[in-house]
Amino acid sequence: MSENKKQNTEFKRVMRKIFRNPSAVLGFSLLIFFIIIAILAPVIAKPVNPMMLDENGNPMKLDNPYIMPIITWSSEPVPPSAEHPFGMIQGRDIFYGVVWGTRTAFYIGLTVTIISTLFGIIIGAISGYYGGWIDEILMRITDVFMSIPFLLAAMVLTTILGNGLDKVMIAMTVFGWMGAARLIRANILQVKEEQFVLAAKALGVKDFFIIIRHILPNTIFPVLIQASMRMGSLVITAAGLSFLGLGAPLGYADWGSMLNFTRNWILGTSGSTFSYWYAVFYPGMAMVLFVLAWNLVGDALRDVFDPRLK
Repeated sequence: MSENKKQNTEFKRVMRKIFRNPSAVLGFSLLIFFIIIAILAPVIAKPVNPMMLDENGNPMKLDNPYIMPIITWSSEPVPPSAEHPFGMIQGRDIFYGVVWGTRTAFYIGLTVTIISTLFGIIIGAISGYYGGWIDEILMRITDVFMSIPFLLAAMVLTTILGNGLDKVMIAMTVFGWMGAARLIRANILQVKEEQFVLAAKALGVKDFFIIIRHILPNTIFPVLIQASMRMGSLVITAAGLSFLGLGAPLGYADWGSMLNFTRNWILGTSGSTFSYWYAVFYPGMAMVLFVLAWNLVGDALRDVFDPRLK
């Protein structure tokens, strides 16, 4: 059987397993839905709207589409309607924030996940391959970082660096690489004594090429699965910091920031409990479904490519 036929057969096998798993189908469907929303955000919720007003009531054009436009200066929430399907809070359209917040979620999750995972792979690969005192030093440093509560560390570092979404992402990256480092190290410890690695060493292949060409292709997949499952939790962490006022500024199209400026209406007013449910429901539901999508996708990939973990 040719190499192309083997690849086609393997691809069909993987797709069959995915489509036979209801959880996997749901996860991929939700993920594709969010990807479409993020790509078509300028079409679904146009950033230039003649109804946008400045403080004097004059139409204005937004320079940054991630800033939720103030359509009216009404201080009272406006319930969902045909014109504003998710309602409005403080004159800002919730639908606009949820749609553009999808882009923010992908930006945060992908950036932090890619950078922290790459850094963890580098540290773990060096530690696992060389061993000895190098392994001891790197793993003790990793243990120190792991001993610090992630959310608390991110809050402290964000406070030191200053408020802002970029500061939140730096903080989460600094304290988010340890899991990938330990996982890749453990996998490399199992693989580096295999015959193909020893043969490459005997032939005089440089350590860098042994790690890149022979070891990582056989050890990296569990790390990628872990990274996919971290995407949702990172978005939740960033939203939590924004809710506390440490992340995205007020009015930014970020789900956590939206919950921040809707907190006064979470319980409603006296005699009208939960009257303003839409202020929390839509951004909260977006976060729940986004996290659920990545968790289901990660579980599906793990089950497909590592049947022992079913």
